[in-house]
Amino acid sequence: MTASEIRQQFLDFFASKGHQIVPSAPIVIKNDPTLMFTNAGMNQFKDYFLGNRVPPHKRVADTQKCLRVSGKQNDLEEVGIDTYHHTMFEMLGNWSFGDYFKKEAIAMSWELLTEVYKIPKDKLYVTVFEGDASENLPKDEEAYNFWKEHVAEDRILLGNKKDNFWEMGDMGPCGPCSEIHVDCRPDEERKQVDGKTLVNADHPQVIEIWNNVFMQFNRQKDGSLVPLPAKHVDTGMGLERLVRVLQGKTSNYDTDLFTGTIHYTEGLTGKKYTFSDSKKDVAFRVIADHVRAISFTIADGQLPASNGAGYVIRRILRRAVRYYYSFLEVKKPLLHDLVPVLAAQFSHVFPELQQQVDFVRKVVFEEENNFLRTLESGIRRIEDFMQQATTKLIDGATAFELNDTYGFPLDLTNLIAAENGFTVDEKGFEVAMKQQKDRSRAATEMDTGDWVILDETPNSVFVGYEQLESNTKLLKYRTVKAKGKEQFQLVLGQTPFYAESGGQVGDTGVLYFGDEVVHVTDTKKENNLTIHFADKLPAQPAAAVKAVVAKDKRHNTERHHSATHLLHAALRKVLGTHVAQKGSLVNAEALRFDFSHFAKVTDEELAQIETIVNEKIRENIPVVIRELPKEEALKLGAMALFGEKYGDVVRVVIIDPAYSVELCGGTHISSTGELGQFKFVSEAAVAAGVRRVEAVTGAQAAAFVNEQLQQLKEIKAALKNPKEIVKSVETLLQDKAALEKQLEALEQEKIRALAASLRNQAEQINGINFLGQVVNVSNAEGLKQLSFQLKNEIPDHVLLFVANIGGKASIALSIDEKLVAAKGWEAPKIIKEQIAPLIKGGGGGQKTFATAGGQETDKLDQVVSAVKKVIS
Repeated sequence: MTASEIRQQFLDFFASKGHQIVPSAPIVIKNDPTLMFTNAGMNQFKDYFLGNRVPPHKRVADTQKCLRVSGKQNDLEEVGIDTYHHTMFEMLGNWSFGDYFKKEAIAMSWELLTEVYKIPKDKLYVTVFEGDASENLPKDEEAYNFWKEHVAEDRILLGNKKDNFWEMGDMGPCGPCSEIHVDCRPDEERKQVDGKTLVNADHPQVIEIWNNVFMQFNRQKDGSLVPLPAKHVDTGMGLERLVRVLQGKTSNYDTDLFTGTIHYTEGLTGKKYTFSDSKKDVAFRVIADHVRAISFTIADGQLPASNGAGYVIRRILRRAVRYYYSFLEVKKPLLHDLVPVLAAQFSHVFPELQQQVDFVRKVVFEEENNFLRTLESGIRRIEDFMQQATTKLIDGATAFELNDTYGFPLDLTNLIAAENGFTVDEKGFEVAMKQQKDRSRAATEMDTGDWVILDETPNSVFVGYEQLESNTKLLKYRTVKAKGKEQFQLVLGQTPFYAESGGQVGDTGVLYFGDEVVHVTDTKKENNLTIHFADKLPAQPAAAVKAVVAKDKRHNTERHHSATHLLHAALRKVLGTHVAQKGSLVNAEALRFDFSHFAKVTDEELAQIETIVNEKIRENIPVVIRELPKEEALKLGAMALFGEKYGDVVRVVIIDPAYSVELCGGTHISSTGELGQFKFVSEAAVAAGVRRVEAVTGAQAAAFVNEQLQQLKEIKAALKNPKEIVKSVETLLQDKAALEKQLEALEQEKIRALAASLRNQAEQINGINFLGQVVNVSNAEGLKQLSFQLKNEIPDHVLLFVANIGGKASIALSIDEKLVAAKGWEAPKIIKEQIAPLIKGGGGGQKTFATAGGQETDKLDQVVSAVKKVIS
């Protein structure tokens, strides 16, 4: 069977058991601050487990794209080394929300594996939770007894809390689990060693294939377990491992999920994959895995970046580049050519990649290109270090710099070091790495308390589409501490406050607890809860609450939000239908809109887009909002954003059915005329294949235009009110360029004269011509030119020129190549050891020439004396 057939059989089986088949949620997590990425199939159903939302279906099944490369679930360094770890993987799952429980889940999993997939029963083992006295948790006798109906008792193994009590994090839904393991060893090996002794022992051929999690508890901050409102089933089976078993392979990478990518990579590299543990074959596996992770995550809306979730994607991509660069000897971008192969392979199950294949390919190409340049720079850095080193050791700080700045992992630094007879201070590297992690953790660490429950009402109802004030009550609250600041989070029974979502910022406003005022500083969404941030708790939390949204801020935000819909349609009309939203920020002051486009938007195009938007504003088109079944909305032509998870019923914002129809959960004005005016503020690149525009509307647009006109007025006044202001500015710039050219010529003449006056002033010290002078030049370039003019005229030289330039010390040091070879003197080293401490600065350069700058200008004579002492 092919992987596609295996996946479909799973879904068909559970559909026959009354399960609703639902699409995969995006890999990129939104509205859950505890996760960057979907790392398990249950993530999208977390609200149902917690009781924050009523599930539309009691039974659900799906295949979920997952990513495990950060936090506790971090498999990155194992990927490609072994045969079964992955960054992105597909989690096949079936779910019961308060419906069936252990008996049915166990029976269905056994039926599918043994009767549908025909896995021999004598190759399967199951585990159940043995209990944990420290938590007062008993052995899972229920699961044990249900398994006895299907499996011989000697194949039912007891597992400890680590293996058989599933928790998604330090806090949250959890419960005992029952795993199914399969022994894929040859029959002869199975006869010699009983498979049950290898379960959960990291044997590469005795692997977990399915996990039945029985969600019963919610882990609190203090570690206690509180029963969930209902019992649920959360199961997961890795498709990659299942396909490997059913296709009779010993490695996930030998299945048709990966062989197409590996074969294509062979064609690109001219190398052959030989199924070994060599670095070359590890590189093939790393590429096949990593290109899936980065492609689908970019398609779901997460671009590579220098921090946060974007940095995780950049790290994965760079790891793949390092492997093909080092072990497949490929020095040009490669991954981007695999994106179309991957998109075609998964088009029937995850069509979002095929729909954006050109965009994703472009982003990947640019990231590869940039990192390859960084790799080259890093190699030059390590080569320079080894040339200048006095010992054969690369210190931990330098190894960490190579990792942090140039993306070199420790194994790559070790490889280059070994090739040159060097070793690496790995302990020093680990110390530096730990210090960085500690700094990062301290910067982001948040201490979240447990909820204090005042009312068991499960849901917080949002009424802010219709009203900006509401009489309500406080359901629960908790304390949050971050960066030494204490805040409070409040959940109301109903709220008019819009929680940050879809690029629109959260509302602010006031909560009145009787006569007491509590200011809401922000509103966010977490697991379907609308959370109000406040700087204090009410003295009487049980008092009736009047919630009032800051009206002006909300209305100005709505103007900018509706403007993004007008803008999106205009961009597609002018630039092409390839334009798709890639991010936005909408607040009361302005809007920011990111979109896919491969070239700078010209001034003419911006003017055309702006004209279209303003025409729609003047038409005063009603903004119509309807709630429709998703399929009906899509038939209307509604644009859905990649990376967003939509429910069965969606909110559709229509601004003229022929112009703009979008799915959107944000708040909006009632007609376009309320925008008043639309004006671009800026346009720039934000990432490969992504442009960003910023714009303002209404009063903000009028203020921006008035500010620009005022500046123009002041420029005209400064130029004596010319009739043709552009021509006057052009003339001014031409005059400035001419004067700068004259000044440069005068400076050159000054340098030549200075060089002539100094040529014969060199002092002989131990056969060396030393010339050290405090000179008067206007810039650091003058010092460099002075050195270069004299170095060819003064043999066996050490030239040192220092100057006070703009209140700062500037230094240029030149040493004859013969002296560098004979004496071992190096200009950067002398600057670092003798000069930098005196001027409180630093510098660098080549062995024969280096420059420096610093704060201390009153020690320039001491600098000359210090260098003179070195050569004396």
